[in-house]
Amino acid sequence: MAFLSRRSVACESNRHSYQDLSLAHSQLLLSDSHSSTDFPISHDGEHCPQNKAEKTKEPEDGDRVKTKLMSMWNNVRYSWNFKSKAHFAKDSPIWLLGRIYHQSLKTDDSTSLPTNNFEALKNDFYSRIWLTYRKEFPVLNGSYYTSDCGWGCMLRSGQMLLAQALVCHFLGRDWRWNENGAQEQQTLQESLHRMIIQWFGDKPSPACPLSIHQMVSQGHISAGKRPGDWYGPSSVSYIIKQILERATDTYPELDTLRVYVAQDCTVYLDDVKQSCSKTCNYEYDDAEYEMIDDQWKSLVLLIPLRLGGERMNPTYDSCLKGLLSLEQCIGIIGGKPKHSQYFIGWQDDYLIHLDPHHCQEMVDVLIPNFQLKSFHCHELRKTSLKQVDPSCCVGFYLRSQRDFEEFRRNVQHYLVPTQNKGDYPIFVFSNGSSPHLDDAWFNQDEDSLSPAASQPPSSGPATVGDNYLDDFEFL
Repeated sequence: MAFLSRRSVACESNRHSYQDLSLAHSQLLLSDSHSSTDFPISHDGEHCPQNKAEKTKEPEDGDRVKTKLMSMWNNVRYSWNFKSKAHFAKDSPIWLLGRIYHQSLKTDDSTSLPTNNFEALKNDFYSRIWLTYRKEFPVLNGSYYTSDCGWGCMLRSGQMLLAQALVCHFLGRDWRWNENGAQEQQTLQESLHRMIIQWFGDKPSPACPLSIHQMVSQGHISAGKRPGDWYGPSSVSYIIKQILERATDTYPELDTLRVYVAQDCTVYLDDVKQSCSKTCNYEYDDAEYEMIDDQWKSLVLLIPLRLGGERMNPTYDSCLKGLLSLEQCIGIIGGKPKHSQYFIGWQDDYLIHLDPHHCQEMVDVLIPNFQLKSFHCHELRKTSLKQVDPSCCVGFYLRSQRDFEEFRRNVQHYLVPTQNKGDYPIFVFSNGSSPHLDDAWFNQDEDSLSPAASQPPSSGPATVGDNYLDDFEFL
């Protein structure tokens, strides 16, 4: 279930209701802001001292020096920003997560209401949460890494995808951030905005349950990954699912949301129903809110895909653009070869993206009124579809069961390339349950390729079972 305000969330009564909601976490934040970071994160997200039998093997001195030098170089390398400004055609519409904008339109002076012009596009883009490389954060467990520069871009892209789902869930797709006066705003919306960013803070703390520390920790628990190792779109989708489930222990309001990861390019309807229809442990006491669906939790649907062999098959360009045109879409994690990006829109043959490859100082999100500017990006960037890597994961946010059923109907128009109606769909819906376990991806042989790798493009996209779904490389 999820909740919808009956009155403006900016009103005074709602502001006080949210303060009551957050009171349970206030002592947690105060204690964590001064806590030690020398302890690892246990499976339930809490800090725990290591005993000698369980202590992770320390890196050798040579590895330590190498890690330090590489981190220093990457910190400098990704702090530079020499990219030129992107230009957009004035006579073509621009799509951004289901919303359409036009450069040629102007503000309606007769009503003083904004229209879907280029300024509205920039405001929409700027309101998306931007999570990039950071440096000088607490050391990642089992390593000497205090920065994810050079290797964490896919994890950051996954964080941005999840952040957009949380914005839709708690703030709504129409929410826009106004930088001017943000420090003084004490509305429910601004409080929720800060809390969402806090959840992704770069600290090994239960108060930051969706941090890169938690993601790396989960990768180690589930797949033996170490800090500095690469993750592909498919594996990051499972990491997102697992850390969100763990986060409900600290923040029960997150129990109103579920993540489902499609397997073999198939969404199994019984599995979705089972995941979303479980009883929610979180009870909302404020009478100003009503439950949208008391039998169905909101759903983040993640679908890993591979749309081609060595390169993106241009046949599927129309499919990607169509999916990004849907109101329920929360973006695509993928990118160019060796360069992960978070795609959120398109114009003509270009995808609009947020780029995590910019190194910034860590922001302490556990202090009051922490700085927000570095979590939002002003510069629109675009990438040619010809340069996009075929490995990707597309995400959707579906607030209620009715939204899910509507999505199933509407998405059918974009699952098969427009110019080749006889091709296989890029993913399908199926009755029943998946025959595979959720963690099947952990045990795949990364050196093997499935037979689908040699099939021609007309035989359809590769499945999640294909090991080269994660065939990205870090810079």
